[in-house]
Amino acid sequence: MGSRAVWLVSLSLAIVSACSEDPSSLDTRQTSGTSGSTGTSGASGTSGSSGTSGDPNSAAAVCVDTINQYRAMKGLAPYARWTETETCADSQAANDATTTRAHGAFGKCSEVAQNECPGWPGPPATMIPQCLQAMWAEGPGGGHYEAMSSRLYTKVSCGFGTAADGSIWAVQNFH
Repeated sequence: MGSRAVWLVSLSLAIVSACSEDPSSLDTRQTSGTSGSTGTSGASGTSGSSGTSGDPNSAAAVCVDTINQYRAMKGLAPYARWTETETCADSQAANDATTTRAHGAFGKCSEVAQNECPGWPGPPATMIPQCLQAMWAEGPGGGHYEAMSSRLYTKVSCGFGTAADGSIWAVQNFH
C-alpha cells in the first residue's frame, strides 16, 4: 500500500474516531429562545428523510453550501454535491438516530470519511449550519475540520434522520 493510501486510511479513521458517541460532544447550540415544536405529531421512533433528492433548497443543499463556504475561506475548491447517495445518507442518519450511536452505519454508502452531528435540535436546515460551524471551529488537527477542508475528497453527501425525542442526526459523507 502506498504512503498516500496509508495516509488516507489514517485520516479516515481519525475522522471517524473524532466523533464521540456522546451527542453532547459537539454541543455548541444556543439554549435561549423559544421551545416547543411545530408541525404534526405522530408515531414515535426515527423518521425520515430531509427530502434531499437534489432539491436546491433542501437541508442537504444548505449542508453542502455551508461546507463549501468554509472551504472558500481557505481558497479550496468546492465539493460537488453527491446527490446519488443522499437517500443512503438519510438512512445512515436515521439508523444512528435510532441506535443513538454516531457513525454506527459508517461505510454503507461508499464514503471514505464521515462527520456526524448527533442529537441536535431541528429543523435540519437550521441546525446544520450551527453544527458545521462547531466542526470548522476545531481548526487544523480536528478530525471534522480535516474532512471539511481536505483536498483528498471531491464530493460530499448530507443525510438527516430524526430520533424518537425529535432531535436531528446529520451525517456528512465524503468521497
